[in-house]
Amino acid sequence: MSTATSVTTGTWAIDASHTEIGFTVRHLMSKVRGKFETFEGSIVSAEDITASSVTVSVDLASVNTSNADRDAHLRSGDFFNAEENPKMTFVSTGIVEKAAGEFVVTGDLTIKNITKSVELATEFLGEGGDPWGGTRVGIEASTSISRKEFGIDFNIPVEGADKLMIGDKISITIVAEAVLQA
Repeated sequence: MSTATSVTTGTWAIDASHTEIGFTVRHLMSKVRGKFETFEGSIVSAEDITASSVTVSVDLASVNTSNADRDAHLRSGDFFNAEENPKMTFVSTGIVEKAAGEFVVTGDLTIKNITKSVELATEFLGEGGDPWGGTRVGIEASTSISRKEFGIDFNIPVEGADKLMIGDKISITIVAEAVLQA
């Protein structure tokens, strides 16, 4: 079965104005959603798509959950400690194509100087021209991590010792456009 996805080879810069890096975490009986406002990254596409690479750097102080007090708490030492650990980074270590346009991108995610391997289920959304004469690609990727594995273990017990206010599982979703660099 042939599953090869064709992408123009070269270096692609992530277009921050058309990209969202978001997350969801359980809070009591609901979920809180947030995103990061400031980040940069690139994709280097090879003729063999599985030889391609991805790097992303996220400014942790740019966290936005639409609540200023919560965002300030997330920047604090209880969570990201953004003053001492300003960046979260992802560097791919491998790409496997599962089906046409569907990949698993494995890479090293670093938060608070702790690096863990993660797998992103990734869908290639297409390649094409834009109104400004450029060439763009679109991707969507998702994964889940344990925040405790990255040293983010602040919590508050509720209703006794068996329940906590904040869940450990963080769902991450990235919807990105990248522009081919000349």
